Amino acid sequence: MIGLFGGSFDPVHHGHLSVAQVAAERLGLASLRFLPAREQPFKQGRHGASADHRATMLSLAVSNTPSFGVERTELARPGPSYTVDTLKELRRREPQSEFVLLLGADAATELPAWHEAERIPALAQVAVFARPGSTVPQSTFVSQVIEVPAIDISATEVRRRIARGQSVRYWVPDLVAEYIARHRLYLDSE
Repeated sequence: MIGLFGGSFDPVHHGHLSVAQVAAERLGLASLRFLPAREQPFKQGRHGASADHRATMLSLAVSNTPSFGVERTELARPGPSYTVDTLKELRRREPQSEFVLLLGADAATELPAWHEAERIPALAQVAVFARPGSTVPQSTFVSQVIEVPAIDISATEVRRRIARGQSVRYWVPDLVAEYIARHRLYLDSE
């Protein structure tokens, strides 16, 4: 089974990577692909870095984890990035593969409002991350819940720290921090 973990990853941080690792272990995934959105429908016009920068940072972050990769399908299409379109494309391209869509509890709460959400369960299983203290919505879309550690890092706070000139060491992988500095990303965030 192939895990699909979508999002803005603006930027990717250790919280994303940790829950992905736990999900891969708990679900026994053959591989896990991060799906950076060109433009998330609920965040249109609010991405701090371009889709290409975000995908490159993801590639750097997972470069030493052979079972992790970056799926650039959404980058090849104009935005907004709809998960259902991505799943249809992956099904067409890889008809023998089984997919599981990995979502945080917050995204799972919004899932019924997603574009063509009712089609998603036929294209992929849906597994939701449950952090201690979080509420996982009861939904027919959700096939399983994965308990993951609570790592209180948010991309919003990473962007704020960068804009204030504070270090993000230990917040993001070193290669990502170096990339952000080299390309002068997020200096005018929030």
